[in-house]
Amino acid sequence: MSLSETVLAKLKDKSLVTDKAPVGTGWVAAGSRGLTFEVTNPSTGEVLATLPDLGKEDVRSAIEAAHVAQKNWAKRTGKERAAVLRKLYDLLVSNVDDLATILTLEMGKPWPEARGEILYGASYVEWFGEEAKRVYGDTIPGHQPDKRIIVIKQPIGVVGAITPWNFPNAMLARKMAPT
Repeated sequence: MSLSETVLAKLKDKSLVTDKAPVGTGWVAAGSRGLTFEVTNPSTGEVLATLPDLGKEDVRSAIEAAHVAQKNWAKRTGKERAAVLRKLYDLLVSNVDDLATILTLEMGKPWPEARGEILYGASYVEWFGEEAKRVYGDTIPGHQPDKRIIVIKQPIGVVGAITPWNFPNAMLARKMAPT
């Protein structure tokens, strides 16, 4: 058994490591092209996992599923969205050691730094969750005395985000958590 396999075997929640990719409400074992790629430990070169290499059709499917999900998300109240983000925050914090181990194996970041990044990302999720409870609108004075401009804040839709490699959890949290 390799060092990476030994370390992964000690995870408290082994479901945190998967060989599938999330698309819509499910997980796909293979993309439409049937290609895969290996995730390796940069320090040892050991293969940590083999994942589906998703192509254009798979990305389109994921985007379509995200549009459907977003319509339901937008119907939720700020309080309901806050509860979902709170659950995500709780999961990140309760799995911080396992997630830090995975992050360390995948990118070679020192474990204490990886652990700090997971907690840093979780803090964004917590903050945005608390802010979701306060999704207030504004009334702004208009240019005429009998007019008012009303601002309503609401989820606007699906976005694509390309993030840097060096802080994957923190960058993901900052893009995903704003409601």
